[in-house]
Amino acid sequence: MKKFILAASVLVAVYSCKKAEGTAKENTTEAASEAPKSNNKIVTLNGGITEIVSALGHEKEIVGTDVTSTYPASLKTTAKDLGHVRSMTIEPIMAVSPTLILASDKDINPELLGKIKSSGIKVDVFKQEYTVDGTKKLIEEVAKALGNTEYQKLNDKIDADLKQVQPIAKKPKVLFIYARGNMLMVSGKNTPMASLITLAGGENAVNDFEDFKPLTPEAVVKANPDVLFFFETGLQGAGGNEGALKMPGVSQTNAGKNKKIIAMDGGLVSGFGPRLGEAAVGLNKLLIENAK
Repeated sequence: MKKFILAASVLVAVYSCKKAEGTAKENTTEAASEAPKSNNKIVTLNGGITEIVSALGHEKEIVGTDVTSTYPASLKTTAKDLGHVRSMTIEPIMAVSPTLILASDKDINPELLGKIKSSGIKVDVFKQEYTVDGTKKLIEEVAKALGNTEYQKLNDKIDADLKQVQPIAKKPKVLFIYARGNMLMVSGKNTPMASLITLAGGENAVNDFEDFKPLTPEAVVKANPDVLFFFETGLQGAGGNEGALKMPGVSQTNAGKNKKIIAMDGGLVSGFGPRLGEAAVGLNKLLIENAK
């Protein structure tokens, strides 16, 4: 549990940064945003869950979200931003008068959860696993919480998208670097980013520890990645490609020597919701391009 909390915290932090910069992008998932199927007033406290609720056609029922919920971007104008879930208080939630609160076990504040339960508002806390099967299970469970039986089409789309991932003859070693301000972290094994890299046909460059750890020159040199992978906002904040190439140890790696640096939308690649297949395909394409 501890490892997942740390991983989730890192991803939540970048979401926060991302939303503050207002750079959320719409991608190609066709959210089933027809008329609401219930009269719920929903608060979603996880970006992936928010995407699921929206894709199931309940976007208009969402009255509040946490800071990680950056997709669909239209929620910015229709739902209240309640802040960072790990530091959120009960007051802003109660202010939007929800009838249903949906959250992930990875990031909800235990104290907040206790207060929500005491309030009598219906709350569902889902176990989130950063795998294909875990994502499909989450979609099914969220759908059932909404009384919606049309979740299979979302899971089918994940499968259809994943079939577009092309094999890469020599799996590139990919080092994900989370950069925010002066904080530089790399993702080890059993992290969401390691899972996505594997789905995309690459190999996570660091496998001798779990979770995220601070970037050190020694670790980067030892990993010797072929490609450096960033969230778009993280790379921008680090000074772009030039800034990345100046990070400790990078110049001694294959990625540094060949200037192989890629970046993707943080919400897309870390959500592990209906767009998981899209994220894997997008990363796969970038890895193939950088293998040339």
